[in-house]
Amino acid sequence: MKISKVVALSVAMLSAATVMRASVPIIVATPQRMQAAMKLVTDAQDLLQKGDVAAAKRNCDAVLQRDPTFWPALYVRAQIYSGQGKYDLALKDCNEALRHDRSVVEAALLRANINARLGKHAEALKEFDYLISLHPRNVTLARVLSDRAWFRATCPNASFRNGQQAVKDAKAACSIMIWKDEHMIDTLAVAYAETGDFNSAVQYAAQALAVKGISPDSTKLFQQHLALFQQHKAIRL
Repeated sequence: MKISKVVALSVAMLSAATVMRASVPIIVATPQRMQAAMKLVTDAQDLLQKGDVAAAKRNCDAVLQRDPTFWPALYVRAQIYSGQGKYDLALKDCNEALRHDRSVVEAALLRANINARLGKHAEALKEFDYLISLHPRNVTLARVLSDRAWFRATCPNASFRNGQQAVKDAKAACSIMIWKDEHMIDTLAVAYAETGDFNSAVQYAAQALAVKGISPDSTKLFQQHLALFQQHKAIRL
């Protein structure tokens, strides 16, 4: 089954500051006969954001029982598995989604982040670089740049860290999003900490905290980061 290429997928909700950070709604131009399946998937994403993981997975499973190739359901289920730490299952769904549509950038981005979590740093960086080379739409490009910045700033393997490149990527992402995405601003703070510029790290962590409407979980996370920066400590994945 081929689905229209008009895609704006949700951002992966990554756990542990890398695997669940921000979200953009799924938008897929679908034929009439696919609308019911797409509604189940978008409802699943809404449920996931509200914390009802079990109900979200039931929706995805229901769609995939009818059509195992429906990649939006595969992608959202991959988010669920990733959030649960079931990385092998998440990767399987990402790979299956990409097998049916290689243009699903967000599935590839989720795969890159999972590989980073699993210590497959070379694979993760190669995928980040490739996705940026595709010049995806602005919102997706900002996500990829921000996630590569996070990787470059926090990777436990020093040979993959590059603070200056992380700052450059994070600034570009923030600019694309008009400095309104708190997670990308926090990533910029993390990147500055990697360069040793803790004054800038504190400044941008405070700016992330000042964004209106941020969630309690994000507030807690950014406060933890700010406290580390004030102690002149960088973040590690």
